[in-house]
Amino acid sequence: MARAIGLALSALMIVVGVLWTLQGLDVVKGSAMSGEEYFAVVGPALAGFGIALGIVVLRGSRGR
Repeated sequence: MARAIGLALSALMIVVGVLWTLQGLDVVKGSAMSGEEYFAVVGPALAGFGIALGIVVLRGSRGR
């Protein structure tokens, strides 16, 4: 159960990070976040943490 929650959280972080990056780069328009440099920086960081979480969750379950 914990593995599924970790992977779901990881996927959510990656999707939101990519969305924020695209909004920050003004690729996705129609939002208050569009064109804001802050989201172009925070988005990739969030996606990176999501990838790292996914790796930790997958590697942690292999040893059991």
